Amino acid sequence: MSLTDNLNTQRITLCQALAEEEGARIDALLSELRSADIAEIFGAILADDEGSSRTLALMEHLPLERRASVLGHLPDNTQRTLAEALGDEDLLMILEEMGSDERADLFNLLDEDYRQRLLRRMARRERQELKRLASYEEGTAGAIMTTDYVAIPSGMTVSQAMMRVRQTAPDAETVYQLYIVDSHGRLAGTLSLRQLMVAPPGGQIDSLMIRDVIHAPVDEVQEEVARIVARYDLLALPVVDGDARLVGIVTHDDALDVVESEATEDIHKGMSIGTLEDGVSRVPLWSLYRKRVTWLVLLVFANLFSGAGIAYFEETIAAQVALVFFLPLLIGSGGNAGAQAATLMVRGMATGEVGIKDWGKLMGREMLVAGSLGLTMALAVAPIGVMRGGEALALVVAMSMVTIVLFGSVLGMCLPFLLDHLGWDPATASAPLVTTLIDASGVLIYFGIATTILGT
Repeated sequence: MSLTDNLNTQRITLCQALAEEEGARIDALLSELRSADIAEIFGAILADDEGSSRTLALMEHLPLERRASVLGHLPDNTQRTLAEALGDEDLLMILEEMGSDERADLFNLLDEDYRQRLLRRMARRERQELKRLASYEEGTAGAIMTTDYVAIPSGMTVSQAMMRVRQTAPDAETVYQLYIVDSHGRLAGTLSLRQLMVAPPGGQIDSLMIRDVIHAPVDEVQEEVARIVARYDLLALPVVDGDARLVGIVTHDDALDVVESEATEDIHKGMSIGTLEDGVSRVPLWSLYRKRVTWLVLLVFANLFSGAGIAYFEETIAAQVALVFFLPLLIGSGGNAGAQAATLMVRGMATGEVGIKDWGKLMGREMLVAGSLGLTMALAVAPIGVMRGGEALALVVAMSMVTIVLFGSVLGMCLPFLLDHLGWDPATASAPLVTTLIDASGVLIYFGIATTILGT
């Protein structure tokens, strides 16, 4: 049984136990599930009628710490729906148990009146920290960092540092990497827990720590933060403010969430779909329609150029009807080649592997590869041209194949760079846009070559 099927079975069983008021059975079922799986089950229940009341009833069977963990695993829209269904007192207790980054994310999802109501009931220190974390711009290191880390003042001995770790570890998100700060809170160095544990108790941590610390500014874009974490295989990346003071860390799991989110967004944009606030199975139908319709309508009108090209060469088509047989094959091949080239460039730009400085080198490589691909595909289709209309038609098809594939590949490679230069997202250059442009161009290239060679 797949994970999805198993979770569906668990959801049905939980709902049955809830309907039959079998509290002990519910406790047993929930205790066997991980927080992420419970969150997925709750999300499915919330999508049904009266889902909020059933989910709240199930949450009462979870310890407070697990409620916070489950809420943190829910998608944004579902998280907001459940948070608003909770009473103020229950939500405040859950917020206290959540990690600082998840707490700030949830806080930003709530409407302004609800935020102010919650802030008035918080302790001054918690209120200030939450407002500070919630104030960082979305998509930056500050927005995804946590303040639950272990910081050790410089000048301590190993034994003193171990005592500090024991005191702060229960509230820290990770204790495997320790951060040394000076008297002004500036990041001075870093030290692994293993290094600390094997060091002599009387040793100075200043002599053990690594001073050249990889870090990120608080306003660094989250994609770059994720790349740094992946590049250097970090468990966590320290984040500093403009005065080099340590203000938080980005853990590897948060960086992984960023990578997944950005990859999903690029895939959606690559198919000319806007960013979805929730999963495809939970997004409202109107929202899904609205995200998809704009580009599709625009591309419908762009495809009129293909029709105009065909109309312009009506005499050529009337004289050589066999030309129509190869039209879908040729423009489809060009579109596929262009989409491949665009995908390679978009992904290379997203990972930082290529940039505008590499354009000239990449152009030369792409022309060589595309030319070879076009020749190979031309050789494959030429015999069919001979059978359908003779050697002259085969020559037209072969030349058109090489030209269209070469043009499509170059266009697919260049569009991401052009869009990036204009300040647009390069991911927009993928499949639908590239194929639509190549369709129109392919028609002109094909029938232009046919008119020239066949003289019609």
